[in-house]
Amino acid sequence: MAKTVLVINSGSSSIKYQLVDLESGEGLASGLVEKIGEPIDGHYKHEYNGEKHELEEPIHDHEQGLKRVLGFFEEYGPKLADAGIVAVGHRVVQGGSLFPKPALVNDKTINQVKDLAVLAPLHNGPEAKGAEVMRALLPDVPQIFVFDSSFFFQLPKASSTYALNKEIADQYHIRRYGAHGTSHEFISSVVPEVIGKPAEGLKQIVLHIGNGASASAEISGKPVETSMGLTPLEGLVMGGRTGDIDPAVVFHLIRNAHMNVDELDALFNKRSGMMGMTGFGDLREVHRLVAEGNEDAKLALDVYVHRIVGYIGNYTAQMGGVDVITFTAGVGENDDIVRKMVCEKLAPFGVKLDEEKNAKRSKEPRVISTPDSSVVIAVIPTNEELAIARKSAAIAEAGEDTYGNKFAK
Repeated sequence: MAKTVLVINSGSSSIKYQLVDLESGEGLASGLVEKIGEPIDGHYKHEYNGEKHELEEPIHDHEQGLKRVLGFFEEYGPKLADAGIVAVGHRVVQGGSLFPKPALVNDKTINQVKDLAVLAPLHNGPEAKGAEVMRALLPDVPQIFVFDSSFFFQLPKASSTYALNKEIADQYHIRRYGAHGTSHEFISSVVPEVIGKPAEGLKQIVLHIGNGASASAEISGKPVETSMGLTPLEGLVMGGRTGDIDPAVVFHLIRNAHMNVDELDALFNKRSGMMGMTGFGDLREVHRLVAEGNEDAKLALDVYVHRIVGYIGNYTAQMGGVDVITFTAGVGENDDIVRKMVCEKLAPFGVKLDEEKNAKRSKEPRVISTPDSSVVIAVIPTNEELAIARKSAAIAEAGEDTYGNKFAK
């Protein structure tokens, strides 16, 4: 009988889900719940066996949304009981210092995830709520929290520590936690097989570039650096986020623009980045503007690439070299222009891009550098759902997590 895991990504007003086949690694069914708690009709989409089913209706809360999702599985398939579901895995952005590993969902861990919302206010609360609801709806199936921050909990102290007053940093748990860790861990684990080199001693940089974007550096599969920090705001330029910026800009805007905390939060996280510079967070629209001769868009794209190249240089120096650079996520996997711009900046260091391979669209892992390139350049589709499913299944099979929490039906 097949073994599957239902992976849930619960946001403040949306829920994404996928039923993952553990043997094949494929998503058997997937869907989306949008506009939860909004005054307009919400939207459901459930896809299975090549068919798409959609529904519009008011969605008052996560409980209503998830009940409807389970109804879709019953009505349109596959029925979860017949699909051999062994666990439900819940993606959580922030595990703080409490969760270096995945954890079983119970009253204690739900409350801990809620408490950690001070470090990820847009994410942890809804993620805890989603797990709370699913635990009630499927009480006989183990529910597992899988934390985006866990992979980077292994960062060296020199990388994870801010040069902030130690007492303040300790009191308010301020350190660099990173994000997108599930994706970075997945990619760095499959790179050796894709490029045909042993994992031991391999120095790699992973560029997870989508609407949110982050870079990481790994040696022998262990993280040594990442671009996101206490929150996902730090690092690369993103769709709506500034990325790195002088923190004194905050003081300047408070004093001169009389902006409050909420206004600054929205400005830095939603109204900046590519959106703030061009009016579009989608790189496809930015490329269109560049092609039309828009100077603001051209500058924005140059800033975007400049920041990526800067992190590559930093990480190469920190590791004492680099063997492979991998592009992943929405932009990294699909945007041949950005990949080409980045690699052209690295050409003086012997990086050579195979332009034909780079231009080809594919969903398969592939090498896009020439055989004589000083660094292997790869494109590997990320699969966070599969990584979450595997981690969740391992805990479900063991019946307990590393913190001593046990699953009892």
